[in-house]
Amino acid sequence: MVKHMVIIHPSAGNALTLRVSLERVPGMLGKLTSALGAAGALVDTIDIIENTGDVIVRQIQVETRGQAHGLQVVEAAKSLDGVELLSVSDRVFDRHRGGKIEITPKFPVLTRDDLSMAYTPGVGRVCTEIAEHPELVWDYTIKSNSVAVLTDGTAILGLGNLGPEAAMPVMEGKAMLFKQLANVDAYPVCVRTSGVEELVAVGKAIAPGFGGINLEDVAAPVCFEVERRLQEELDIPVFHDDQHGTAIVSLAALYGAAQVVGKRLEDLNVVFLGMGAAGVACIRLWQHAGVGSFIGVDRKGIVHVDRTDLNEQKRSIAENSNPQGRRGGLAEALVGADVFVGVSGPGLVKPEWVATMARDAIVFAMANPIPEIMPEEMPDNVAVVATGRSDYANQINNVLVFPGLFRGLLDSRARSVDMSMKVAAARAIADIVAQDGPSPDFIVPSIFDARVVPAVARAVQRAAADAGLGSPVTVKKTALIGSPARRT
Repeated sequence: MVKHMVIIHPSAGNALTLRVSLERVPGMLGKLTSALGAAGALVDTIDIIENTGDVIVRQIQVETRGQAHGLQVVEAAKSLDGVELLSVSDRVFDRHRGGKIEITPKFPVLTRDDLSMAYTPGVGRVCTEIAEHPELVWDYTIKSNSVAVLTDGTAILGLGNLGPEAAMPVMEGKAMLFKQLANVDAYPVCVRTSGVEELVAVGKAIAPGFGGINLEDVAAPVCFEVERRLQEELDIPVFHDDQHGTAIVSLAALYGAAQVVGKRLEDLNVVFLGMGAAGVACIRLWQHAGVGSFIGVDRKGIVHVDRTDLNEQKRSIAENSNPQGRRGGLAEALVGADVFVGVSGPGLVKPEWVATMARDAIVFAMANPIPEIMPEEMPDNVAVVATGRSDYANQINNVLVFPGLFRGLLDSRARSVDMSMKVAAARAIADIVAQDGPSPDFIVPSIFDARVVPAVARAVQRAAADAGLGSPVTVKKTALIGSPARRT
């Protein structure tokens, strides 16, 4: 049986603050909240701002489904007699005003002695020592705890090529998560470049000041070549999160999902929709981890060796997948599949296609904010569903990966990132789920689970040391938020 009810829920990502003046008569507030609810808004908080006797000024925070829905909610408030809408503000924009991060000193400079040690003349001695022994830059500067979040703004979220200025809010948000979750100092580096050579040149130029580079929101195929070149030419790790963060967290989810349905990884038949940066990286990592067989699908259908329109990356996938030589589109690819993974776009998968998958199928529909197929649309043969959204169970999110991964890379002073470190990170995330016991609604931990970052960091350190790419494991104490957020 296929369910067809598709609902986009209100969320804090589309929150408004309404300031309203209400006539002071019984039931007026109830009429307003009822009108907001009837318009589909979720009322969060109500505060009294001013009470003059005849009117009461209240501030009401509501969640909506998006910009168009927000306008409908505002009109619902304005339409009521006895209600005057004084102002409307977008809570998301309010949070971004003036930027979301700042730099603060580790100690105050209050006296001449403080100044002479932190700056001239004392700083000159440190500069000279580093010039004579360059490795000391790791001990006496911020390099050992700093990551550049480098982007050209050509593939921002699911929004496309919006440019470096528009990329800033995303990079600032990522820097916040680096700091809060793993105590890593990350810096947005949003640059206007054209093509591989210019972006590589920027990466090489800024590398001396950083212990690692997190490439972010760089479009394919440029991202492949930029990452390869920088990793070959630099002695610090370079990690494109849209590729490998997605690959790692989805592999971690697969470990848990396979355990739930009782299938072995090596026996799984997997279909990927989306052969951009994320899709290609996922297939490569999953193959390295021993997952069974694969079919890749892009806009023109199944990726196979007879197609003449494939770029280098897709050609490599075609030569190492699709063992049955299938042709056609996604509908043909899904027949008998154990796993579907979507890293493409909204609403591209029909329920009747999913119904042709194997019994106890696994569906990772990760397009965000609207998945390839909504969880409510799943046919009965699907046992485990995951999306990229926070309002459904099993959110597959790169935030589970990059803070702990870079914590481990920095602490081991790793020179690069290899497949063994990526698999180790995925296994560390999956092991947390295994401790609590996986279920159809629990195949990945919460991003706020305080066990995740240290577990991933330790696993990456060990893998780096074993690969000869980092120093031996020395566990550092990391300031982490909260206490372990276990499943209840």
